[in-house]
Amino acid sequence: MTRRKGLVIAMDGPAGVGKSTVGGLVAKSLGYKFINTGEMYRALTWKALEDGLDLNDNEAVLLLAKSLDWEFKPVDDAGTTLKTFINGTGVTQQIREERVSVNSSLVAGNPGVRRFLSKLQRDLGEGGSIVMEGRDITTNVFPDADVKIYLDASPEERADRRYRQLKAAGQEADRDKILAAILKRDLNDLKREINPLKQAPDALVIDSTKLTMHQVADKILRRIRKGAKANGRGK
Repeated sequence: MTRRKGLVIAMDGPAGVGKSTVGGLVAKSLGYKFINTGEMYRALTWKALEDGLDLNDNEAVLLLAKSLDWEFKPVDDAGTTLKTFINGTGVTQQIREERVSVNSSLVAGNPGVRRFLSKLQRDLGEGGSIVMEGRDITTNVFPDADVKIYLDASPEERADRRYRQLKAAGQEADRDKILAAILKRDLNDLKREINPLKQAPDALVIDSTKLTMHQVADKILRRIRKGAKANGRGK
């Protein structure tokens, strides 16, 4: 087993609660790496669509996943956020396509794919000094994480955030459709047969409905520092 050089900080929660923003803030503050594991499922979805695969063919999609060369590299100036590369190509823009968003839940529900990508995630984080977010990081990928966070917010607040984000980017947005999509995605995540979204019993649960992302990050950092002191690592 690899000796960890730093903490593994695992964060779960439904779509649109700000996990990526918060995770990036926490990682930057600690000098850690950060990864949004959902991008792995999106990357595979995009590649499967590009190759014309039937996403309902679980075996074909799994074989594709295993055939790809997966890399996770920082692309930001701070070197904090790891992005997914497949076969040497960064797919940050491609995985935001609407066709990927619509179909990614289907790929994420593929049991074989979930096991395969969970192994990649464990390998990526085993050395520590990482903040990893997703749907099953605290319960399946790293049940032994040093710090576990479950970030939540009301569906209405999450829809409002997404609406404001799209409008600020100059894009058309329908708040009711956004809310409906969030509720559907929540149901898919909660009802998924393999590793569904759920709160780990020992996770710090934070409701971000009335908090800024910086306030949420501060709460997490206080928990981390409190834990370090309790274990004799604080000053």
